[in-house]
Amino acid sequence: MLRELDNCLICPRECGINRNKGQKGYCGYDSEYHIASIFLHRGEEPPISGAKGICNIFFNGCNLRCVYCQNFQISRKGSVNKPETLQSVTGKVIECLQSGAEAVGFVSPSHFVPHVKAIINAVHQRGFHPITVYNTNAYDKVEIIRDLEGLIDVYLPDFKYMDNISAGTYSGAADYSDFAKKAIKEMHRQKGNTVVLNENGQAITGIIVRHLVLPGHSKDSIRILEWIASELSPSVHISLMSQYYPTVCVSGDPVLDRHITHEEYNEVLIAMDQLGFYRGWIQEYESHSYYRPDFDKIRPFE
Repeated sequence: MLRELDNCLICPRECGINRNKGQKGYCGYDSEYHIASIFLHRGEEPPISGAKGICNIFFNGCNLRCVYCQNFQISRKGSVNKPETLQSVTGKVIECLQSGAEAVGFVSPSHFVPHVKAIINAVHQRGFHPITVYNTNAYDKVEIIRDLEGLIDVYLPDFKYMDNISAGTYSGAADYSDFAKKAIKEMHRQKGNTVVLNENGQAITGIIVRHLVLPGHSKDSIRILEWIASELSPSVHISLMSQYYPTVCVSGDPVLDRHITHEEYNEVLIAMDQLGFYRGWIQEYESHSYYRPDFDKIRPFE
């Protein structure tokens, strides 16, 4: 029994419902282990994937409603899979670790934070101490992030918007940037500017801020970079992504039903350079043609 879910306030939605009694709030899930997929993933940033891949745990549902979500099969529709047990999740994680993975990633964990803690503790009890990665949309409460200090080794937040109007329109969260800025500041307080690597090139501590450039929103992307440079540091590791592609969910949308242009992406790249960022990764412009997961497959990214 995860007591925090008796009156669920773990994400900014603060639904206040009893998930332990089967009630479902904004995210659409009760207190069971609703997991879409657990597998070795090699498609993350090099220090996140490591030499042999990261054991990524993809949770079902989300506390955002991004209309363009590229993982919409699991974030919006959910999964037909039966809920897992803590024991079964732990077993699958350990299988990945025994195959050589050094890290475990929790993907879209904001509405399942108590489960994240339970999984980490269960894996530790089995004698394994992997690197832990919190891969989040950054719509997190600062006190929840503060409470993760000591449990999470690497933070991987996706800073989606500075403009709250866009956040409300496209993700149903008109207060998104207010929460994301506080949460990312707390992650930065815990980890500082430098991503520390082990002898295998695997990140063992740090923060990498991701940002996906959206069509028609290059100016907002630049505002995000300006905020990071001024409020955190231009020494922070940035992962700037061009992989946006229009899913069937945005068919006909006047803004989102297209790829970003070369000009839009280059505008953000130039700003990134002018602001003094020198650590991180950028994607090839053509990345939108091959970063297309299919969660109907056992290995969605292959």
